[in-house]
Amino acid sequence: MINEQFFFFVTEGPLIYASDVAIVVVSLGIIFVLTYFKKWKWLWKEWLTSVDHKKVGIMYIVAAILMLVRGGIDALLMRAQVTLPNEHFLTSQHYNEIFTTHGTIMIFFMAMPILFGLMNIAIPLQIGARDVAFPYLNNLSFWLFFVGAFIFNISFVIGGSPDAGWSSYAPYAGIELDKGVGENFYLVGVQLSGIGTLATAINMIVTITKMRAPGMTLFKMPMFAWGTLTSATIILFAFPPFTVALALMLIDRLFGAHFFTISAGGSPMMWANLFWIFGHPEVYIVLLPAFGIVSEVIATFAHKKLFAYKAMVWAMIAIVGLSFTTWLHHFYTMGNTAPVNAFFSISTRRLPFRQASRFSTGCLR
Repeated sequence: MINEQFFFFVTEGPLIYASDVAIVVVSLGIIFVLTYFKKWKWLWKEWLTSVDHKKVGIMYIVAAILMLVRGGIDALLMRAQVTLPNEHFLTSQHYNEIFTTHGTIMIFFMAMPILFGLMNIAIPLQIGARDVAFPYLNNLSFWLFFVGAFIFNISFVIGGSPDAGWSSYAPYAGIELDKGVGENFYLVGVQLSGIGTLATAINMIVTITKMRAPGMTLFKMPMFAWGTLTSATIILFAFPPFTVALALMLIDRLFGAHFFTISAGGSPMMWANLFWIFGHPEVYIVLLPAFGIVSEVIATFAHKKLFAYKAMVWAMIAIVGLSFTTWLHHFYTMGNTAPVNAFFSISTRRLPFRQASRFSTGCLR
């Protein structure tokens, strides 16, 4: 039997302190290298303030890879927890924090940014545009995402990570049950990143609809451009409710409001509704561009024309609308009425559109 005190010593003491030291050492190392080689001006002018869509895309991808490493370490720790004897590798509090940060990072700070990076690099080139419609807004969008990710991750060092899950359900994320500051970092970090995401979606929609080369109609666009357009359209409608939910929760925690407190006239189910109105379409925000990538790659390397191009485009367009009709299936146990549950059960089983999208993704003429 492995000594439980040893696991506690390793995971709750030196491991955390070593992480703090590593952050400081790496930061100082980067500062030293940039100073020694006199690259500060180059970094500022060529990258940090660049409005070149390709460079902004590369910055998104680099940041996403860093977040992949951060989230991947959390995943390894969670797997170690269930692999080692008696599951005493982490305390329950530490496990909750790692579970929360892993889910949040992989969704908001890894999966979406890496797709935004690919969109920034490829979309103007695919449609024959010189750049995105709003280059300066594009740079600002990246920095809103990056600052949001930084604020979220710095909670590991200052006050403790959030621990209410990546969905931060009320009342678990409320001040009554979660008095630490970690949840505040979650709310502010995800809020800033979400505003940057919304700005990117607007930028992509305007770029694709207004800046296509002469002769390139909508149904002549590459499939990745369609995946980007439909994904950005979902973002345009899905993120505002989530932004409102984050703001209400932050007001609850900081100023003593009770939007989600039953005893004070609020409702925790309002959080569930606002979150999943965003959370279910979020699946397709990530999936639709991936459909486009797979279609383009397979068709290109097979030297074949993509089969059922128009069918897949219309399936993507249909998914934009249908993705907003199924959010209640994430919490059937709320005890709603039979007609409401029946509607969402039926709307959930949209098999023809799912089959059409899967079929046309992998089939070539």
